[in-house]
Amino acid sequence: MMSFKPVAIVTALLAGLCAAQAVASSSIPAADPQVARMGRSAISTEGAVRFGYPGVSFYARFNGTRAAVLAQASGGNSYVDVIIDGGPARKLHLHRGRRTVVLAAGLTEGPHTVQVVNRSETRQGTAIFSSFHTDGTWLAAPELPQRKLLVLGDSVTCGEAIDRVPGEKKNASWWSARDSYGMLLARDLHAQVQLVCAGGRGLVRTWDNRTDLLNLPDYYQLAIADQHVPVEWNQRDYRPDLVLVTIGTNDFSPGIPDREQYVATYVRFVRTLLQDHPQAQVVLTEGALLTGEKKAALVAYLAETVERVGDRRVHTVASTIAAGDAQDGHPTREQNVEMANGLLPQLRAVMRW
Repeated sequence: MMSFKPVAIVTALLAGLCAAQAVASSSIPAADPQVARMGRSAISTEGAVRFGYPGVSFYARFNGTRAAVLAQASGGNSYVDVIIDGGPARKLHLHRGRRTVVLAAGLTEGPHTVQVVNRSETRQGTAIFSSFHTDGTWLAAPELPQRKLLVLGDSVTCGEAIDRVPGEKKNASWWSARDSYGMLLARDLHAQVQLVCAGGRGLVRTWDNRTDLLNLPDYYQLAIADQHVPVEWNQRDYRPDLVLVTIGTNDFSPGIPDREQYVATYVRFVRTLLQDHPQAQVVLTEGALLTGEKKAALVAYLAETVERVGDRRVHTVASTIAAGDAQDGHPTREQNVEMANGLLPQLRAVMRW
């Protein structure tokens, strides 16, 4: 049985390791230094990597004609994107049970890059990558950007329903982390990113007014946000330059929450962020879905939170309204682009990037 513990994101290669250096074996554990990882995950003593948050990514280089991963999923609702040599993404369904999943085949002999990105969120199931395989040799892992972004949020941050299909019933294949505003921001800012999010959750309550489930202050602390078997995350394993908090839509779904309870909770949470990440700027925004008096109330709550925290590292920015379409209330692919474009200049101003 695999035993997991929180792991750091690989942010640097071993000193002096040449980019073209190869390993002797055609198989390497998923946690091997020659696989760069981005996003929160947990590692077993055997070197397997378990993950649940959307956007968790694996990057590797190999010299050969094919690549595969030994994978298993906890349910039937996990999907990943596979990108070979920077080309178009290919969606793969991770089925139950342990099996070898072919990532690429029939390539021209030579060096290639493979990137695997988790599309799904934790409530749809977690997945485990045990090892990567090629018919050739593995090369040094690609370097990840030095800048680091942490995006905290709900289903919109998770990329829910971005990949919707007209006429189809909503299903897990519609989630697309790569097209979410958070990952778009990271690409524009040339940064790594962690998406720490959960659909239907808020700061103090869920969309249906439940307080007995994991909400943001809870799952922020986790590598695997499993209600029954949570795995803690070590905040020292990832040092973001910028923390963007987009929460509140679900809190306000049952009605406008009590001001003092909400602001006091937000103040405590922001102070936790400041303590955990003394190097980071913290930015709060109301998100894309609220309108009218609910939006106005949340904006006012955020302003009061910033005032009460009283730290120059805490800021507020405005979000573009993106209310989905007739098929689904979550932002479309195009609306996620608009959201990212609206946030980008405000974040650049905060960070002076």
